[in-house]
Amino acid sequence: MPASRCLVRGSINIDEFFHLPHIVRPGETISSTDFARKPGGKGANQSYAVAKAGGQVDLDGCIGQDGTWVKEYLEAGGVDVHRLQVLKDEVTGRAIIQILHKGANFYAPSEPQQLDLSSYTHLLLQNEIPLPITLEHLTTAASHSITTVFNPSPMLSTSELRSFPWDSLSWLIVNEGELADLLSALGSSTSRPSSSEGENLRGKAEEDLRLLHENQHFSSSTSIICTLGAQGIIYFQPRSNLPVNMGHLPAAKLQKPVKDTTGAGDCFAGYFVAGLMAGLELEEVLRICLTACAICVESAGAMESYASRDEVLKRLN
Repeated sequence: MPASRCLVRGSINIDEFFHLPHIVRPGETISSTDFARKPGGKGANQSYAVAKAGGQVDLDGCIGQDGTWVKEYLEAGGVDVHRLQVLKDEVTGRAIIQILHKGANFYAPSEPQQLDLSSYTHLLLQNEIPLPITLEHLTTAASHSITTVFNPSPMLSTSELRSFPWDSLSWLIVNEGELADLLSALGSSTSRPSSSEGENLRGKAEEDLRLLHENQHFSSSTSIICTLGAQGIIYFQPRSNLPVNMGHLPAAKLQKPVKDTTGAGDCFAGYFVAGLMAGLELEEVLRICLTACAICVESAGAMESYASRDEVLKRLN
């Protein structure tokens, strides 16, 4: 059995921030007051979070030659980037406010390549790369008994969700909006109206998780985590010969006002996988994740707001 090591197959972007006095109206042209360029992409963010949490992690993906500084940033943060390809004829993916340019993230080799996952115990996936690549990694990992974690963001189409190999997935991480979209796509819905307030949101999420577990398209063996922002998380873990384990944990207390929620979900996913790799009990893993997210939202940006494991444990204790 190899030592615990995670492969993240996902996106690497350059996030470009244009500071504007207000949201641009249709037909309007305005000048930005400032500009910033930062490393991003869900795959890169999550691999960086795994490394900050103390996990051994490799990132597999593609960038253009304009993104070599992102590769260096990730490597300096503890991410192994030996699988990362630098393409000559493509630019690195871009995220500009709500516009995502896929760029090198959607590169696919012209010739089939043998996928070797023998060095890994865990696989973390998102949905900012071509779905066939995600599916190949997922099914190959499952055939080798690798723990698989999927964060379907941005959400797949209805047909993709219905044909998705859920039985190859160990853990699904979604927020309440993604959970509702998933249920709708799979033909399940609740009579209870959606609410953003406290117990109503928690109760709705619990009901939705049960419905998803019972859905004919879904795998009854897949564990689910639903993040609820300031209301914490709901988790759902099937147990053999035992009632389904449904639990709730509140969000960690903040020490400063919320400054920026960018990348908080990726922080959670990375810290979660690192906790699984360390062999911790589930609730301990989740409490660490929630504390890491609390620290994250107190600062601006994504990767630069991710605290080290020591910093998180100090806050937690």
